[in-house]
Amino acid sequence: MTHPDPGVAPARKRRLSFLGAMPLTLLFIGLLIVPLVLTIVLSFRPYDYDLGVQAGWTLEQYIEIFTSNYTLTVFWRTLWISGLVTIICVLIGVPESYILSRMKAPWNSVFLLVILSPLLISLVVRAFGWSMLLNPMSPIGKLTQMMGLGSLLYTSSAVVIGLVHVMLPFMIIPVWTSLNKIDPQTIKAAYSLNASKWQTIKRVILPQATPGILSGSLIVFGLSTSAFAIPVLLGGGRSRMVSNSIYEQFMVDLNWPMGAALAILLLVMNLIIMMSYNQILERSYKRSLG
Repeated sequence: MTHPDPGVAPARKRRLSFLGAMPLTLLFIGLLIVPLVLTIVLSFRPYDYDLGVQAGWTLEQYIEIFTSNYTLTVFWRTLWISGLVTIICVLIGVPESYILSRMKAPWNSVFLLVILSPLLISLVVRAFGWSMLLNPMSPIGKLTQMMGLGSLLYTSSAVVIGLVHVMLPFMIIPVWTSLNKIDPQTIKAAYSLNASKWQTIKRVILPQATPGILSGSLIVFGLSTSAFAIPVLLGGGRSRMVSNSIYEQFMVDLNWPMGAALAILLLVMNLIIMMSYNQILERSYKRSLG
């Protein structure tokens, strides 16, 4: 009587796993890797305003970006606005998520629906709503002018306000999910050891909420750097961000290599900042947990 080879079953499972992953792998390659490679190649193509994209290779687009004070200013504005929006969302979203996690049914469901309801409204409609609220003739606009702040509309402040409103749910949901995974017994144990409420939050709740804060921060920062509608409708031409410049190069100037170069540099900037932030927060998380 022959016995089945024990190595056959694992090999068959590996083949089945490979075949099962093929459709998603091909979809990933076709929808992400191939367009990214084509964009990188396009960013190195020469461009002539009379003849369009030319064959060959050049660093002209990247040299122009790094030697243009205007373009570097746009990148810097995109960076600090996205960072500020992320910080504000953390300061507002983490306490709000904690309060939401402490609520009992049915109020937690009601407030969760209130938090998510802005996502059901078009981004353009919300931007127009903020433009009406921040208009110099609106009550808020008149109040800011009385305070000597001038009109907020078509300024970087308006862009920050609009982005915080749009991005806040993307911060609250990951943090709220992390807080819901906390074992209530650990909080009771902290109180039984005479820990104050602040010590419990600092040493028990916040460390376990760190993965949610990390996820929410990365989502908010990534979406803010690539925001298009809010900077256009609330910032106007004076608060242009990189995404607006990319759109202008592709659709107005028809300088596709320059638009591709701007897009690649924005992607690289995002990756460097996100990976650095991830490493810093993960080290802090590991230290807090001992």
